Amino acid sequence: MRDVHVRPVRDLRNNYPQVESLLDNHGQVILTKHGRGAAVLINFEDYTEIAEYTHYKYVAEKLREAEAEAAKPTAKWLDYKTVIRKLRKKYNA
Repeated sequence: MRDVHVRPVRDLRNNYPQVESLLDNHGQVILTKHGRGAAVLINFEDYTEIAEYTHYKYVAEKLREAEAEAAKPTAKWLDYKTVIRKLRKKYNA
């Protein structure tokens, strides 16, 4: 589990080196404004990891949906040329 630190938004301006140090150590910084959560900061490497994982989950779910749809006896199949033609028409390529 990564360390979570709560800091007021003004720390970005007044104590940025300290905030940056927390991020360099893979910490998460919750910024508050008037005592309420305003934003969360994470370092870029952690963000990239989260984004890749989220994208992977999305693609895996869509693949499961497509496989389930293809397994239905009423599934309609298109030949390669038809698929390419429809994609070009849709995306103006």
